Amino acid sequence: GALSPVVGGLASLGLKADHVTWLGMLLGVAAGVAFFFRRSRTAAVLLALGGVCDILDGELARRSGVTSRFGAFLDSTLDRFSEAAALIGIAGFGARNLLALAVDPELAAQQIAIGLYPIAWEAFVLFALLALVGSFMVSYTRARAEGLGLECRVGWFERPERLVLLIAAGALHEFRAMAVALLLLAVLSTVTAVQRVVHVWKHTRGAGRDGAA
Repeated sequence: GALSPVVGGLASLGLKADHVTWLGMLLGVAAGVAFFFRRSRTAAVLLALGGVCDILDGELARRSGVTSRFGAFLDSTLDRFSEAAALIGIAGFGARNLLALAVDPELAAQQIAIGLYPIAWEAFVLFALLALVGSFMVSYTRARAEGLGLECRVGWFERPERLVLLIAAGALHEFRAMAVALLLLAVLSTVTAVQRVVHVWKHTRGAGRDGAA
């Protein structure tokens, strides 16, 4: 594929799939920091590079013939950290702006003049937190289902789609675009989680209940 030369180069440097997985997570954390400091275009680039790492680690593992269950577990776990860092960075940016409005009436007046009322920033932070919850529920419902021995690949709004949405919104570097993206992320992630709950329900009806997580 198009990434074969890159994978070959990484392998020749002695890098392993786990190294690339960790790099992807660090890029996600860096993206969160960039979002927090309103460097959304930088964050978009970092998220895109992290997404490339997410592809490369699997390719590198297959090329080296060292795929493992732990590698898959580590990849999924660090993906959660990466995504959480980005969304927490966005929520933190919104909260920081709310605090600035509270202590600086002149700044508040300037933002109100362009239609950015404090309630808009409150909604922004709420959307970011709901997006975070939704993204985790998508992962949790699948993990819990697979823990019960069920395949759970239903739902169409998974990590790649969430990543593309955040990258696009970050690249636009505009409040309303990011707010809409966060709302979509929250709603569509929740829909996907519900799809998975329904899927598991359909496959476990009459089987009895077994413990709580």
